[in-house]
Amino acid sequence: MQTNFSADQLADPDTASSNQVLRTCVHCGMCTATCPTFLLQGDELDSPRGRIYLMKDMLEGGRPATEETVRHIDRCLSCLSCMTTCPSGVNYMHLVDHARRYIEETYTRPWHERVLRRVLARVLPSPSLFRAAMASARLGRPFARLIPGSSLPAQRLRAMLQLAPARLPPSGTMQRPQVHPAQGARRARVALLTGCAQRTLAPSINEATIRLLTRMGVEVVIAPEVGCCGALTHHMGRHDDAMAAARAAIAGWSREMEGDGLDAIVINTSGCGTTVKDYGFMARTEPEPWPARAAAVSALAKDVTEFLATLDYAPTRPAPGLRVAYHSACSLQHGQGVTEAPKTLLRRAGFTVVEPAEPHICCGSAGIYNIVQPEIAGRLRERKLANIARTRPDLVAAGNIGCITQLGQGATPVIHTVELLDWMAGGPAPAGLPRDASAAVAAE
Repeated sequence: MQTNFSADQLADPDTASSNQVLRTCVHCGMCTATCPTFLLQGDELDSPRGRIYLMKDMLEGGRPATEETVRHIDRCLSCLSCMTTCPSGVNYMHLVDHARRYIEETYTRPWHERVLRRVLARVLPSPSLFRAAMASARLGRPFARLIPGSSLPAQRLRAMLQLAPARLPPSGTMQRPQVHPAQGARRARVALLTGCAQRTLAPSINEATIRLLTRMGVEVVIAPEVGCCGALTHHMGRHDDAMAAARAAIAGWSREMEGDGLDAIVINTSGCGTTVKDYGFMARTEPEPWPARAAAVSALAKDVTEFLATLDYAPTRPAPGLRVAYHSACSLQHGQGVTEAPKTLLRRAGFTVVEPAEPHICCGSAGIYNIVQPEIAGRLRERKLANIARTRPDLVAAGNIGCITQLGQGATPVIHTVELLDWMAGGPAPAGLPRDASAAVAAE
């Protein structure tokens, strides 16, 4: 694609990067075949190719973003399926992240959107504020369907209440900053990102990860001062907020790397993993020593299944006879290119693994997407649940808390992959297992 940025524009590192991305695009349109919003909307401007034209025009012109451009870019899930499909290697992720930052800096949203986004950016990355918000939302959850109107604010309020869990589990002590020693001879030392929303919604995921890794001879460090990775605010275009979170995480992990050392930084929320693996790019213009530290952190970042695949995982329980539909989170398959490790581990654990149709299509969670774009997110959820149901599974395995929350509104239990692996290797049965499976565990 031909571009026409001025020399002054190209002096900006973000614009220079976007220029290279745009020049890689050859207009082939193959991305439209796997784009969820084009699939639903049928509008070229709701496809990656259409959005690329909009972003090119916006960035080249140097003018404030228009309502039309913002509307279509806001509808992008950042599922990155287009990047998997693209034969030219267009880094759409870096381009759309730059566009969102530009929109945040140049476009004035309606007041209710500004308020919502500020609240989400403040509350979601903070476990204490998020727990308080979820406790309050639980009280309003039964009345979500009674909220009148079809306006976007009404839809968003209903979506937020419907996504709130019926109960909040206790946070526990395992997730607090500490060192969990390896059982037996130490084979590796890793840091674990405990996350923000996941720490509140499903602490059992972090607990299962710690149990499984330590049982396999891995020392697990929960580094102090490492909180939110910055992914949520990064994808909202709030660059300063995202980099503040990223710097805190980089500093915390760098201390561990420079101290007793780390063999990996293990991440069990794939949306976070995609961002941490991109820290090297995100921090490239930061003052020293941040670029080098960020690149070192990115090089060590591994999805939990990616790391487990390097160990000799083996179950200690007999095969449970359960049929598991594996849901591949977009951030894991498209963002990180991790596709086979989770399914291989689940099969090794004794599960019969099936994959629903359209595995490349997003479930509609996508960070805060199911709140800010509830209508499209709802349609994608129902499409995904229908495809899952056709496989007749006993349960669904997924590697991202957003997907687990989104698909948890269906009839089939949705459980994190690592909880299933921990269970079959001697850990407790995950909550939400089918009744027959729970009975079989109790009879052991």
